Amino acid sequence: MLEWLAYYWPTILVCLALGGIVFAIIISMVRSRKKGKTSCGCDCGHCALHGSCHSK
Repeated sequence: MLEWLAYYWPTILVCLALGGIVFAIIISMVRSRKKGKTSCGCDCGHCALHGSCHSK
């Protein structure tokens, strides 16, 4: 078991770092969604999908 960990520790660290980044992005998106912010952060009046992404 220790040999396996010694051999694969760089891969494990990279996977944990990427998993943490993905988790942080998802948490950020959930918080933004709860605050009512749009995903693009732009004015929806000039967007091609302005009538379909927000319910009125």
